Amino acid sequence: MSTHASLLIEIGTEELPVKALPGLAQALFDGVVTGLKKRFIGLDTKDGDNIGRPLYTPRRLAVYLPWVALEQPTVTSETVGPYLNVGLDVDGNPTPALKGFAQKNGLDIAQLERMTDAKGKRFVARSVKPGASTASLLPEIVLEAIKAMPIPRPMRWGDHDYAFARPVHWLVMLLGDAIVEAELFGIKAQRMSRGHRFHHPDPVWIGSPGDYIETLRGAQVLVDPDERCARIRSDVETTAATVDGFARVADSLVEEVNCLVEWPRAILCGFEPGFLRVPHEALITTMESNQKFFPVLSHEHRLTEHFIGIANIDSTDASEIRSGYERVIRPRFADAQFFFDEDLKQGIESMREGLASVTYQQKLGSYADKTARVALLAEQIARKVGVDPAQAQRAAELSKGDLQSRMVGEFPELQGIMGRYYASAIGETGDVADAIDHAYMPRFGGDAIAPSKLGQVLAIAERLDTLAGGFAAGLKPTGNKDPFALRRNALGLARTIIEGSIDLDLHDQIKYAQDFINRTHAWHQLDLQDAARKTAEAHWYSETPLQREAYPSLAQSSQLPEIYDFILDRLRSYYADHDVPASHYDAVAELRPASLLDFDRRLKAIGEFAKLPEAGALAAANKRIRNILKKSGGDASATVDPKLFDNDAERALHIAVEHAIADTDPLLAQRDYVGVLSRLAQLRPAVDAFFDGVMVMADDPQVRGNRLALLKRLADRFASVAEIALLAG
Repeated sequence: MSTHASLLIEIGTEELPVKALPGLAQALFDGVVTGLKKRFIGLDTKDGDNIGRPLYTPRRLAVYLPWVALEQPTVTSETVGPYLNVGLDVDGNPTPALKGFAQKNGLDIAQLERMTDAKGKRFVARSVKPGASTASLLPEIVLEAIKAMPIPRPMRWGDHDYAFARPVHWLVMLLGDAIVEAELFGIKAQRMSRGHRFHHPDPVWIGSPGDYIETLRGAQVLVDPDERCARIRSDVETTAATVDGFARVADSLVEEVNCLVEWPRAILCGFEPGFLRVPHEALITTMESNQKFFPVLSHEHRLTEHFIGIANIDSTDASEIRSGYERVIRPRFADAQFFFDEDLKQGIESMREGLASVTYQQKLGSYADKTARVALLAEQIARKVGVDPAQAQRAAELSKGDLQSRMVGEFPELQGIMGRYYASAIGETGDVADAIDHAYMPRFGGDAIAPSKLGQVLAIAERLDTLAGGFAAGLKPTGNKDPFALRRNALGLARTIIEGSIDLDLHDQIKYAQDFINRTHAWHQLDLQDAARKTAEAHWYSETPLQREAYPSLAQSSQLPEIYDFILDRLRSYYADHDVPASHYDAVAELRPASLLDFDRRLKAIGEFAKLPEAGALAAANKRIRNILKKSGGDASATVDPKLFDNDAERALHIAVEHAIADTDPLLAQRDYVGVLSRLAQLRPAVDAFFDGVMVMADDPQVRGNRLALLKRLADRFASVAEIALLAG
């Protein structure tokens, strides 16, 4: 007789919410697996690895497990009771203690057994409890799993109190070939599923869980989401090739379309070529975000007049579906064309002037104020990194203009991109126009940084102002709340500096940003008539701001280390994602390098040092040295006096350390941290010999102080790269 069987649970519904669908399916699967494991019901496969997977379509959530034990394991219990001299009186009759023990264990006294341990004979209650059948436990398990699902907005239907993501219409629960007796949402479990709503509206008989995927495929439902994804990608690519192009297939769009269809079929569509004069990013955004269509590009990566829609049906007349898709896309393209033409008439300079009336943040002024601050920051950063300051200033001045455009009003995700088009339209150089777009990079997790140096300068300036302003205005993130996206801005700033190989003193840059914040704050407190205000405003963002000292500051210097630490916290997760050990990160962060590029170089050097055979011992030695110096309470001498040595090991270490310092001075000047640590690694024999043969805490205070000074000189040289002691844990 078989001890296991496959399990299928399918909850059939009306169309489920697209964005929540994968998560709901995974939650149901995880809940069922957790419930089975909690009840010690075995799960396995032939290879012992994959226990199953969630399956779903827009109209169903399913759990398929190929190997489930048919019952819980038998539970044998043994509870020791009183010793014989306690359980029986002098006449051999049961005492109250023995009676209570038997009653507590649900046994008659005659059913108690006896055992012997080191202290003698005693009573013991033994019982064997057969495991419950899996089928009897499944209704409760599934109900628990459903209650734990993260349903965004539970719905009620009919005249009962049931609630779920969408109304439930059928329920399949099979354990092997047998139907599990269960009822959920007022529906009894059976083996009848449903096929495609149009192609196969009749009920579909599921013989056993193992037949489920193939049976539904015959009813024109691809219940396996991976299979649907593969078909969508394949059909889209094949269809695009018919017009000598290739499709733009974004993973996020495929996943979204995958949650809209059960039987995907690609339909080639087109639009009037005249729309192609509209910025392609706007057309692509319309197709992908609004209509869930796949744009078709030429082999030169330019948008063509073709796109591909995914139908949920095998149509006998695909032209009808094509016409419908083309009909819904045309008005949106016409709107985009109108917005673009109107924006070109207005011009980005006019848009920029309108920013003075748009509040950025109550304490931080308007978007015009922010633009002025970013322009100042970009100009001085450009001077430091060899970029044309005039171009940096000009790009910054235009960088927010497209916020006033109709196109960005309709498509906020095109901010910066449209600014590039509008700047080009008024004759700005390609570098300046591109920088307006690049300033927003990275736009999301995993996105690349700005590709141009000018764009990187603008991206750094933008994020510095956002961070300094956010902290000054009291907008530091708390918990999950981050209204100004300061975490994302901090990581984008750090990535741009490191991946762009930009060497900046971050402390200085934060100070500059704070100073410009204070200028805005002071400026808005001036009580000037309109004419005087315009005159003063023209000079406000100059090296010597008007009446700055007469007004309280908004950004405080005490916030500088807080902002720096906030940026470093983002770097911790950044390096963790790149498999950098936390101890390596901590060893460098302890030094708080002002340059994030320098931080990165030191971290890479630590990675190379950790590979050396001497690394572990030297890290432990550094830790020991730091502990000794800490406990010494400042007894170390200011300098090392060789005349106080009375041991060959300390003489040898002194000579080795001095030679190493002389050798590494030029390497430090060149920031060759790998070279520094490689040279210091050669000190291990001398360090080991010192600790083996020298007692550091000598009774003679001069000798003790001299030895401490030698160790401090050694530790400080290692610390010129990183706090190596932290590598020892």
